[in-house]
Parts: sequence; structure tokens; C-alpha cells
Amino acid sequence: MFAGAMMVSVVGTHAGNEDRAGSAGSMDLLINPWARSSGWHGANTAIGRGLESQFLNVAGMAFTERTEILFAHTRWLAGSDIGINTFGFSQNLGKKRGVLGLSVMSLGSGPIEETTVNSPEGTGNTYQVNNLNIAASYARGFSDKIYGGFTIRLMSQSISNIAATGFTIDAGIMYKTTLGRRELNKDNLHFGITLKNIGPRMMATGDGLTVYNISPINGAVLTQQQRSAEFELPALMNIGIAYIYRFTKKHGLTTAFNFTTHSFTRDQFILGVEYNFNDMLMIRGGYAFEEGIFGEREGVNPNLLNAFTGPSGGFTFEAPFKKNGRTKIGLDYSFRATYTFAGVHTFGVRLLL
Repeated sequence: MFAGAMMVSVVGTHAGNEDRAGSAGSMDLLINPWARSSGWHGANTAIGRGLESQFLNVAGMAFTERTEILFAHTRWLAGSDIGINTFGFSQNLGKKRGVLGLSVMSLGSGPIEETTVNSPEGTGNTYQVNNLNIAASYARGFSDKIYGGFTIRLMSQSISNIAATGFTIDAGIMYKTTLGRRELNKDNLHFGITLKNIGPRMMATGDGLTVYNISPINGAVLTQQQRSAEFELPALMNIGIAYIYRFTKKHGLTTAFNFTTHSFTRDQFILGVEYNFNDMLMIRGGYAFEEGIFGEREGVNPNLLNAFTGPSGGFTFEAPFKKNGRTKIGLDYSFRATYTFAGVHTFGVRLLL
């Protein structure tokens, strides 16, 4: 109900800046590598918890109670031979000291055949795309209602002979309160806002930008080093709201809504739902809507086209190693439907120590 009200209030907002579409780089910063939050398409900006919040709203990392270890593998556009491996951990530093988190995300492609101007059919060599993101975060609660945090992310992107490096800063806050009766539904209304991918421009460098020409005068080989243009990062802002309704102590339903405004493409409206049984089984689904998602793709600026068709889904099974034990293990899975290839599949493992 509350997510729907939020949608109505912002549905008339102007879409993202389409005139700048295609002019940003480092678009891997927009890929959610985690299984739980991607299961409802990132609708949980206001309700995310633990290290996964490092991607959506880092303030949610403040809810880490002890030590959390996460691993996820994503088959990006299944069939394209692109894989993403992500590992991270978060650690509660003690009462009122906050939570520290660290994660590493590695994106790699399969072998790509090398072609050149002189060998357009291929040189017989191959190369790979390798992107590496290392993120360090800190989050804490400022009261029992307000939480905040920030992330510093270092990035390295390369192929065989061209590379680019840079960094970004994310910051987010969360607020929770109680709406209605307190017996089962204390702190059931959540708000969140985050700014992501704020950083200086990046530029590619390397021997791959070198051009060799033959002098028409004496036949000597002339070497010319070209400079690539600088590119900006895909900055965005998330605004989210979530409402938790607990039917009983063991059964609960969460509805969440997120509005994402992009600097270089169309804005998105994301709605998500999650059913929770006794904090052991969680089933979730989401839908990401943007202008033109139902329309024809032919003749549209390719820089405005999203790979996703909208729906997503996933589940989590989590249980303690021992009965009533504190140490838990969770298994996660999510699927995001796409226009091309066979969708995006993400598998995750979560340890709470």
C-alpha cells in the first residue's frame, strides 16, 4: 500500500537525461552482483541489510550484528560467456563503533578474437575483458531510527593493451519508524536514500591507442600515440520506501518501492515483494519499469536500451548449523529476465558467524 502511494507521487517525474545517453563509462558499476537484493531487482533500497547493502544503500550494512561473509557468482546474460565473481565480508566493530565492510567484484569475459585494420578476419590471437572493483565501506547507527554510511570504491578496467583506473564514493541513509500497532509490527516502515558512483572522470591509456604509419618520404615507421577522451561515471540516486507486515511471529510480507534517477539514461521505478517464513525461507520477486520497456526496440537509440525486460525473482534458504545456534548459513538464488541471451542468474552463499 505504501509502496504504491510512493509510486503515484513520483510517476510524473521527468525521465533521466537521454541527451547524455552513451557518454558514460564504467557501466559495470550498475550491475548488482548479489543474489538476495537482485531477486527483487534492487527494490530494497530502504530495507536492505548486511553486506549486500553496500551496492544499494550502504546504510543497511549497519545492521550487521557480528561477522558476515558473502560469496556470489553471476552468469551475466547467460550464453554470452561473461561471469562475475564477488566476495566480501562485514564486521561489527562493537557497540556504537559501527560496521566495516570490504568486497571485491571481478568481471571477466571469455576469449574474444582479436581483429585489426590489417586483419579484419582475425589475427589468430584472443584477448579478454577484465574489470575489478574493490569497495571499502563504513556504516553505523546514529540512533535507534537513523542509520548512515559511505563507500569508497576503486576500479580497474582492462583488455590486453588498454586500461583505465578510477574511484567512486557512495553515501546513503536509512530511517525506520512504526506505523500502526506495535505488537508484531514494530519498526515496520522504512525509508532510504543513496547517492552512488560519484567520482572524477576516467580515461583509458595503453599501447592499444598507438597508431603505426609509414612515412611517404622515406618509408620509415612512424609511431603516433593517440589520447582517448575522458568519460564520466554513471552517477545515480535511489529513493526507497518499504513496509513490513507481520501476520504472526513466523510469517511476514514486505513490499518495497524504489525510484532511481540516472544521469545518463532513463529513470526506473522498481516494485518488489518478499515473503518471509521464520527467517528461514524467503521468496521474493520484483519488477523494474522504465519508459519504453514495452515498446519496439528497432530504431531506438541503442544507448537507451536496457538488457532487462522488467521481472525478476529469487529465494533464500537460511538455517543455523546447530539448533538455536548463532552461526548460520544461507543459500541464495536470483533470476533477472533479459531481451537477449538466457537472462541473468546469480548464486550466493552467506555465512553469519
